Parts: sequence; structure tokens; C-alpha cells
Amino acid sequence: MAEINALLGKGSEFEGKLTFEGTVRIDGRFVGEILSDGRLIVGEGADVQAEIRVGSVEVYGDVTGNIFANEGVELYAPAALRGNITSPALHIDKGVFFEGACQMMSQAAPAARASQAVQPAYAPAPAAAVARREPALPAARSTDDVTAATRAISGLYAAENAGSRGGPELKHSF
Repeated sequence: MAEINALLGKGSEFEGKLTFEGTVRIDGRFVGEILSDGRLIVGEGADVQAEIRVGSVEVYGDVTGNIFANEGVELYAPAALRGNITSPALHIDKGVFFEGACQMMSQAAPAARASQAVQPAYAPAPAAAVARREPALPAARSTDDVTAATRAISGLYAAENAGSRGGPELKHSF
């Protein structure tokens, strides 16, 4: 673990703009804006209400606001995030509360450019926008056509015979 350069401890409150180098940990309450190429740790019990633009972030506490990370976002239980995420990598533990949308970007894309692609004010992306990104299935004429078409979509779902149910069953596999 990297050395922590600064700490906003439990019981502390700060409102404003935070810029830093290296690693900063927040265990108290922060309201405002956080800008850095470094690493931010939001500790368990912390309350952060901010627009966050950092290299990477680990969240264990409560965050309300959008996160733009050039390297990655990690959410660990009992974290709660209400806001959108733009990052090339995302890890969400079981038990984490996440309300928002996530947009994956290449690691080379700067966070400032990525912010233009995310819906403002913590609103999830409209269903129509999500639907436009999904590939369309060709018209199926038989169970084999459905199976082939389903497997053609990124390999996430594979249709298998359902046996006594009489139709194909979609199994989720990563």
C-alpha cells in the first residue's frame, strides 16, 4: 500500500476544492471538488459529496457525486455510491450500494474528455441510449438460429437446451 500523504480524519469536515499528489484518505465529511492524478481512499464512515476526478479511487464509505478515474474505481462493502462512474476499470464488491451509470473508457482517455460522455447530475443513462449500443439479434427461424445469434453477442450468454421446458435457456457466464 502506498504511503498516505494527507488524511481528513473522523470528525473532521471540509468544504471546498481539494487537489493533491500521491495518496489521500478521507474518513470525515468532505463537500466540494476533488482533483488529482493520484489515489483517493474514502474510508468507512466517510461522507463525501463531490465531483471526483482522480487517477484511482477506493471507496468504503458514502459518496454522492460523479467519479472520473483514469486508472480505476474500486467499491468495497459497506460503500454506497450515488453517482456516475467513468473509468477504464471497475471493481464492485458484494454488499456495495451503487445507484448511477457506468461508462468504461480506454486508459489513455483523459478524465476531462470522459466527463462529456456521462449524463449530468447523477442521472442514470436513458434506456434508449443503452439500447442503441446493444447489437440487434437477427430474426430467428429455429432454436439453432437463436443459439448461434446469442453466442455471437460478445460471448456473455450461451443458449442451452432446457430439456423438459422445451426451449432454449440462457445461462449467464463470465
